[in-house]
Amino acid sequence: MIFGELTPDEAEGAILAHSQKAGAETFKKGRVLSRADIAALKAAGVAHITAARLGPDDVPEDEAAAALASALAGKAIRAAAAFTGRANLHAEEPGVLEIDADRINAINAIGEALTVATLAPYEAVAPRQMLATVKVIPFAVPRAELDKALEIARLGPAPMAVHRFAPRRAGLVATLLPGTKESVVEKSRAVLEARLQAMGGTIAREIRVPHTAHDVAEAIRALQKDGLSPILVFGASATVDRRDVVPSGIVLAGGDLLHFGMPVDPGNLLLLARHGETPVIGLPGCARSPKLNGFDWVLARLAAGLEVTPKDIMSMGLGGLLKEIPTRPQPREGGSTAASAPRIAALVLAAGKSSRMQGPNKLLMEVGGKPMVAHIVDAALECSAGPVIVVTGNAEAEVRTALAGRDVSFVHNPDYADGLSTSLRAGLSALPDDADGALVCLGDMPDIRSAHLDRLIAAFDPEEGRTICVPTVAGKRGNPVLWGREWFAAMMDVKGDTGAKHLIGENEDAVCEVPMPDDAALNDIDTQAELEARRS
Repeated sequence: MIFGELTPDEAEGAILAHSQKAGAETFKKGRVLSRADIAALKAAGVAHITAARLGPDDVPEDEAAAALASALAGKAIRAAAAFTGRANLHAEEPGVLEIDADRINAINAIGEALTVATLAPYEAVAPRQMLATVKVIPFAVPRAELDKALEIARLGPAPMAVHRFAPRRAGLVATLLPGTKESVVEKSRAVLEARLQAMGGTIAREIRVPHTAHDVAEAIRALQKDGLSPILVFGASATVDRRDVVPSGIVLAGGDLLHFGMPVDPGNLLLLARHGETPVIGLPGCARSPKLNGFDWVLARLAAGLEVTPKDIMSMGLGGLLKEIPTRPQPREGGSTAASAPRIAALVLAAGKSSRMQGPNKLLMEVGGKPMVAHIVDAALECSAGPVIVVTGNAEAEVRTALAGRDVSFVHNPDYADGLSTSLRAGLSALPDDADGALVCLGDMPDIRSAHLDRLIAAFDPEEGRTICVPTVAGKRGNPVLWGREWFAAMMDVKGDTGAKHLIGENEDAVCEVPMPDDAALNDIDTQAELEARRS
């Protein structure tokens, strides 16, 4: 890759390294300069720009990031589309993240161009949570370096996978001493039940017994006979030795003690055991609290069907200091703050009069073997957006029939004859409260595919000010447009038949132009002649 100062005459096809004013227009970093851009720069009197020009052995940043992200993503992981050299990986299911740390480290050691940042191995994750990000540092990666990274990633199973939580039916033994308060036992059970429910499980049976080895053994046998797993033991008094009451009861029941203690605080006094194939856990006192402790790490792996060995326990010390400190006050009480994929809904506007078609409703006419409107709806369903909301108006019943069997919701716009803005308002009113943004799609654009929509979603980033994402083809703006939630109120005030296009021009600082690989974003069908040309 060649990087440095170029004159405008030398810069056609080069990648702009820094944002550049060209008269009234601002070309943003990363723009591939076209002949028209060069003319605008020269007309504005720009003598030099800083840009990058790729060589024959360079792989463009988005292509490289997407390829590596796809190779890293294993079971229950979705690799998002790449944008500005970044491709994020997200969980598709709740579970535990398993990472081959050696291969991730090997990829990061190849060179400066490719980087992979992940969560910690074996972290419990939620759907849509970001698990990792692949970032290309320059504008391109040497092909030899990318090939080496891909070879490492493809050496065996994918380096990253999410093991889904299974609905475990756990058994609970709670021992009692003469002074044990029932309220303490009830609270402990409630906290434990909440932990299990968060991982899709439940306490199927609880047995309360005196704090003796014999009674613990009888209870464990009964729970194992019921087929419950794992079996969890809350001792009325903390276990302080392998020969204490709870471990002695496990051995008396026929179980094996695997490991006592763990290098995690809180959680030091956890006991790992097994009765046949059933895991048995002697719980540390801190498990009575909802705050994160070592037991959570063990429970998450068991809930995801992963074996927990003594070696696993002994390797938990790095990062195992979980005590709250002044600079990290109670970070877990309010729930996870982990980054997650934005919640983007898709609005398909399918209410228009089709007046230029001079008769039939164009959205119902066949294109490529199915109704025109079905193409954009299917693209929305296949991309990472959701839910998909279809706004109907003209020929409402027929549009619903054309989309029968698809997982969409409908909202009717009785005022569709008053223009596009009325459908936009109807759709916005139907959005879920937790939507971070909305893809506004037009029903007459059958060439749009899920990849186009996912590229817009990948570009969306409110923290970096990218809240209006517009597809471009050779610098020309098209549709669909992705709007962040902050614009919904202004969009509700739009009038007439022009949609919210004026908001794009009035808020250029928030606009992110997203180059598309083809001209689908410019292709809509309004007339019979255009339809016939599309069919031919």
